[in-house]
Amino acid sequence: MLHQIRSQSALYSLLLVLAVFAGCAKKDTATTSDRKMNKTTKGGLIGAGSGAVVGGIIGKVAGNTAAGAIIGATVGGATGAVIGRRMDKQAEKLDQKVEGATVERVGEGIKLTFDSGILFALNSAELTPAAKANIDKMAKIITEDENKETNILLEGHTDITGSDAINQPLSERRAKAVADYLKADGVDPSRLITKGYGAGQPIASNDTEDGKRQNRRVEAAIYANEKMKQAAAEEATSTNK
Repeated sequence: MLHQIRSQSALYSLLLVLAVFAGCAKKDTATTSDRKMNKTTKGGLIGAGSGAVVGGIIGKVAGNTAAGAIIGATVGGATGAVIGRRMDKQAEKLDQKVEGATVERVGEGIKLTFDSGILFALNSAELTPAAKANIDKMAKIITEDENKETNILLEGHTDITGSDAINQPLSERRAKAVADYLKADGVDPSRLITKGYGAGQPIASNDTEDGKRQNRRVEAAIYANEKMKQAAAEEATSTNK
């Protein structure tokens, strides 16, 4: 099921509220109808100016995780709303087609988390047949004409089993394995960025086997590149004329 991710931290919530109030202060004469919020408005909730500032701060606070990278690339305003609509469609397709992955709409991008139990054998960076089938489906969607204008950050993570000397390179190899397979599937290499975090970014407790399983993962952050941002800005401008 497609998820709308909640704020990454209390600071994100606070900054977002401040950004909204700042926008309201500038438009305190708006009518009731102006204040009604549709899906497009939600995508552009953070103003174009404040979006970049808030996004940059949050990207650092989130530790440059997949969600942090997406939020850090926020454009905001009407342009962000256009990007949001495009991401809605792409996320829906990914959610329907890519099994063994959690798809979340985050800000103006998409966070896709692969369970490494499906991707890799324990302590291995070699993709399983099931993983390859899923990545094939992902590649087919992100190479469609309407979805080509994005960057994809791939992040590898491990649990705390083993030392940093083992986990760090393993997480890097896992991210690279997914990137290499996407390249073989026709994804432009210039769109792909890889990073490994070792055991440093857990999403669950490492005290249980289930928690360790959740922490062994690869996350993909899909967000607009400069070409998409420019096209979205032009569309937003023409719509508002």
